[in-house]
Amino acid sequence: MIITFTANPSLDRTIDLPGPLTRGQVQRAVAAGQQPGGKGVNVSRALVASAEQSLALLPGDDDDPVVAALRTEAIPHRNLPIGQALRSNVTVTEPDGTTTKINEPGPDITDAQRADLLALITAHSADAAWLVLAGSLPPGLPGDFYVEVIRQVRTRWGARAPRIAVDSSGAPLATVLAAGPGAAPDLIKPNAEELAELTGVGSGDGLESDPEEAARAAAGLVQRGVGTVLATLGSKGALVVTAEETFRAAHPPVTARSTVGAGDSALAGYLIASSRGADLAGCARQAVAHGAAAASLPGSTVPTLEQTTPDAVVLTPFARTA
Repeated sequence: MIITFTANPSLDRTIDLPGPLTRGQVQRAVAAGQQPGGKGVNVSRALVASAEQSLALLPGDDDDPVVAALRTEAIPHRNLPIGQALRSNVTVTEPDGTTTKINEPGPDITDAQRADLLALITAHSADAAWLVLAGSLPPGLPGDFYVEVIRQVRTRWGARAPRIAVDSSGAPLATVLAAGPGAAPDLIKPNAEELAELTGVGSGDGLESDPEEAARAAAGLVQRGVGTVLATLGSKGALVVTAEETFRAAHPPVTARSTVGAGDSALAGYLIASSRGADLAGCARQAVAHGAAAASLPGSTVPTLEQTTPDAVVLTPFARTA
């Protein structure tokens, strides 16, 4: 079982345009759709689509459109009612795969609800293979909330605690990395821009074009206590870095229809392979295969395992970067 927690879930509406987005003009869409979203929700959707057991944890009332959509899609979940509407996000996609996102801030979580969310996560974490803490934090949750979750889950369950993956950015992720060994995650999944921000090395575009520099930056995070860094590099694939091994994984070019959720699908692919006993190379292949498949699908559609092509992924081992 893989547990995901989405602190700031959303109803994601995707609008497909027939041509480039033009500011200040009226444009007619060629298609539109909506799905439950937020990073952890997207990971759970991708896991369930590939027949992997997952449980999505999130705040939200029973009649909230996000929670209702999870029921409609038959995504196993547990929601904590908060008496407030969850946010809606809008993504506009252009024919060449360019995406523009507008994200609302989310509901204001109270101190009592924060404690209830912590209890919900802890209660469902025992004996899970992985716990994924994903996405931004809504107003009311402190920047160190993920640190609090990691420490409580590990203290409460000890050897029964799951491995913990964090997929966030900005202050929530930086706080986890600064918290010390007791809160160090087993896996983080930054993109190139987030990797540059975390490490002060280069820029997002620069790291995408220079995987060796990106590998050195990721190795620095491993030295700080992170077990594995899965760094997604857009169309250039991904790096998987541990203290012992570093791989660059690249998929042949695909026709991108939407990059929304591709990183979430990449994380899901890694977790699927890990849960099924794959070695690091196998996890890297499935991560990139899942991300590429997601980018080739419309909106925030997640791929099934059968839609991925891990055998097409080219692995390049790197020398130790630490």
